[in-house]
Amino acid sequence: MLKRIPILLMALIFTASQAHATPTEDVKKTVDEVVRIVADKEMKKNDHKRRQALKKTISLIFDYGEMAKRSLGKHWNQRTPAEKKEFVDLFATLLENSYAGKIESYNNEKIVYIKEILDADHAEIKSKVVTAKRDEFTLDYRLINQNGKWMVYDVVIEGVSLVSNYRSQFNRIITASGYGELVKKLQNKSSELKAP
Repeated sequence: MLKRIPILLMALIFTASQAHATPTEDVKKTVDEVVRIVADKEMKKNDHKRRQALKKTISLIFDYGEMAKRSLGKHWNQRTPAEKKEFVDLFATLLENSYAGKIESYNNEKIVYIKEILDADHAEIKSKVVTAKRDEFTLDYRLINQNGKWMVYDVVIEGVSLVSNYRSQFNRIITASGYGELVKKLQNKSSELKAP
């Protein structure tokens, strides 16, 4: 009986390691669900329902808190807990609506997953999107392992980091006009983007 314990332990460890999806599997699962929602004929009849389904799916893998923190950069630590919460909410709304808007224009593009780079609790998924006209552009996802779940904290499109792009814009606004002005701009932008 004792000789069988190491074998049972190995089997349990192997089974447990198989249960955890790889970062690529997590991203692919989310992207596949997004494509399914966009292609759904019933969903096309109801813009509000489709937008809500897209937001829900995207939020399962996007770590808005981490993205907001990285986008605010050096200005993050100067914020109060209430300001941080408000900023994360505004940032999430901005991303959800602008990302959902772009996704809704999906037109049978093919997504090819090229490779996965793992570095401890960070990962990068290299992929490309191939359009119907055979045009290609790179789309990379940067993920962080949060309590055993892989979450996206940055998206890099054609070599341009979403987080870095926002960080430079936000820093410019805060430096020129203050943090309050940035909040006001984000509130206005969110209002513009809300309607599908």
